[in-house]
Amino acid sequence: MRYGREEELNQKDLNSNYKVDLNDLMKKVRDQEKKSKRTSVYLSVAAVSAFAVFGIILTL
Repeated sequence: MRYGREEELNQKDLNSNYKVDLNDLMKKVRDQEKKSKRTSVYLSVAAVSAFAVFGIILTL
């Protein structure tokens, strides 16, 4: 129980001193968007490659 109480007090201290920087949040959102776009491009390339290989195999 004592550990939980200390953790709760630490959380209160962190929350009272923490300020949100909008620029940091926007940067994180942009980074996430870049990662998701990159992932979708990789998946698209993989799908096109798989179809191309499958088509080549069928023509042989």
